[in-house]
Amino acid sequence: MLRRVVRQSKFRHVFGQAVRNDQCYDDIRVSRVTWDSSFCAVNPKFVAIIIEASGGGAFLVLPLQKTGRIDKVYPTVCGHTGPVLDVEWCPHNDLVIASGSEDCTVMVWQIPENGLESPLSEPVVVLEGHSKRVGIVSWHPTARNVLLSAGCDNQVIIWNVGTGEAIINLEDMHPDVIFSVSWSRNGSLLCTACKDKKVRVIDPRKKKIVAEKDKAHEGARPMRAIFLVDGNIFTTGFSRMSERQLALWKSDNMDEPICVQEMDSSNGVLLPFYDPDTSIVYLCGKGDSSIRYFEITDEAPYVHYLNTFSTKEPQRGMGYMPKRGLDVNKCEIARFYKLHERKCEPIIMTVPRKSDLFQDDLYPDTAGPDPALEAEEWFAGKNGRQILISLKDGYVSTKNRDLKVVKSNVLETKLAPKAENAPTIQKHVTPQPSAKMEDKLEEVLREFKSLRDRVILQDRRIARLEEQVAKVAL
Repeated sequence: MLRRVVRQSKFRHVFGQAVRNDQCYDDIRVSRVTWDSSFCAVNPKFVAIIIEASGGGAFLVLPLQKTGRIDKVYPTVCGHTGPVLDVEWCPHNDLVIASGSEDCTVMVWQIPENGLESPLSEPVVVLEGHSKRVGIVSWHPTARNVLLSAGCDNQVIIWNVGTGEAIINLEDMHPDVIFSVSWSRNGSLLCTACKDKKVRVIDPRKKKIVAEKDKAHEGARPMRAIFLVDGNIFTTGFSRMSERQLALWKSDNMDEPICVQEMDSSNGVLLPFYDPDTSIVYLCGKGDSSIRYFEITDEAPYVHYLNTFSTKEPQRGMGYMPKRGLDVNKCEIARFYKLHERKCEPIIMTVPRKSDLFQDDLYPDTAGPDPALEAEEWFAGKNGRQILISLKDGYVSTKNRDLKVVKSNVLETKLAPKAENAPTIQKHVTPQPSAKMEDKLEEVLREFKSLRDRVILQDRRIARLEEQVAKVAL
């Protein structure tokens, strides 16, 4: 009698765990817009959640530690005039976030170091170039200030955020709505999934389609396509019989898939989240109550099912934490932020290990926050590899630079020299210790201002409650 041999993998016993109720973000009106984006973006400092907003579009930006019930008057980012469809944090600056909206614009925002204390309605830059709603925004993985946007006008535009200009416009490549766009590891290529059932690999700077596959998935429902670390492409979609599928393709030859797997006959679009360090793909279906995860290897069947994490409630969206935001001491290899109808619930994926030592095999060097290139270098044709960092001592964030947008304006150029000279004179006059004291004083003033604002909010709330109690008493 032949015994079935179980494939060895250090991720076979990965288990997911939802956090306690007091560590969730409660009383959030998650957006009800019918658009298949994740509605949530996370980085090591903040979680951003697209919410229902009257008279325009808005999203919440919460410091990770601000758990519990979120007050209805908590400040939002609210500059769009139509519902927000997608948000993404800049990988090179944890205080910068981009948003795409039904109002046909992309906006880039600078979030204060300690989070929002008042509603933010003034973006750093507004990027206008789409004629229909913008459903996808995606930052370049290696070049600073390079942002991609895709809209329902079937265009992909690549912007230099530092100058606020549209540098590349791919307008004749997609005859229908673009479902997803993914950058390759070094950002030299794009992979798109379109409503015409084609998956395309595009060289954006040459404005050329390198490879394409017609009917990658035969079903009419939305597809997703992402680049893997080895250059292969992973897709999710639907079969002709409306069964959900996943497939693996070689990017240089997409005639036949490396493998195709049928999953189930649910309706929800599968959102793939990929960890390049461990080669694990997590699939979160919209409207599902589960997260399935698979390991991708060089051996058949290439995509190996690992396990499923299930909860009772379906997910409206999902945020995925970058590797440098995880707790390496607890062997945490992924963290998701699951959106319910009225709350956001963190889910932690861990590999059980007995040792307290740093687990090198779980945490190879990962992408750090430093860009390899400036925007101008990338647009000129240069490529750069991601600058990797070690997580051995946990990731400690360095100070982020403010995002500055330089537009050619005669007045600005005339005023600039004076403005630049002023701080240099100051530097020569003041000794080093006083500069440190000034920084500390500024920090204390910021804290004092936030406390004062909080007291004012509480006073208003108490006054409202007293009025309500008085009415009840009458």
